[in-house]
Amino acid sequence: MAKNKISSKQILIIVIVILLGTSFYLYRKVRMYKNPDIISEREVKDIVEKVGEHIVLPPNEIPTIATVSDPQALQNQPFFAEANKGDKVLIYTDAKKAILYDPEIDKIISVAPLTISDTQQKAITTQDI
Repeated sequence: MAKNKISSKQILIIVIVILLGTSFYLYRKVRMYKNPDIISEREVKDIVEKVGEHIVLPPNEIPTIATVSDPQALQNQPFFAEANKGDKVLIYTDAKKAILYDPEIDKIISVAPLTISDTQQKAITTQDI
């Protein structure tokens, strides 16, 4: 009769493989959260995909994305008249276009042409508006 028992060496190998796999998974997860560029790139990609379902976006250009943090301060600007806290602004500098997007209701709120001088273009970052 053949024995179908698992030896202690086989159990040890299985445990080591499971531990290595878990360690690798957790390392990648922690690394992703520690590196804001990775999160930022993923967020930009997700937002561009969602907005792209509603409007044709400029090809071959990655937008700068800002988050509306104080809509009251922006109410005097027509583009931000209906903005809410947390809305995203996609700024396409080459295409000279700005898009205001509300991710909570998945709708485009406003689209406007963009006029930027060279010094203003250098100042645009992914910070909150």
